[in-house]
Amino acid sequence: VQLVESGGGLVHRGDSLRLSCATSGLAMRYYHMGWFRQAPGKEREGVSCISDADHETITTIDADSVKGRFTISRDNANNIVYLQMNDLKPEDTAFYTCYADTGIDNFLYWGQGTQVTVSS
Repeated sequence: VQLVESGGGLVHRGDSLRLSCATSGLAMRYYHMGWFRQAPGKEREGVSCISDADHETITTIDADSVKGRFTISRDNANNIVYLQMNDLKPEDTAFYTCYADTGIDNFLYWGQGTQVTVSS
């Protein structure tokens, strides 16, 4: 199983970025997917998650800090999860990592992460 993130970088306040998480080795449609982030000196924070594709209604959950600015989505045909980040703020600066939730014993597959830096 591999999860490979891309799309991070250095941007200015108010800019947008779209992170991608390309998965292989698993049938992504059957997994809840999500993103965490961790800033230097801070604890890891759950950013957004999206339910697996087997439900009639796809559900997303976003942290209060990103509501209205970040949108998670999934492309099950291509096994990719996206995190669209708009109106970025310096406090969004962090290392972003995607995960696939197996739903078994809280076991998650993790990607290697990508850095997002927002300058003021």
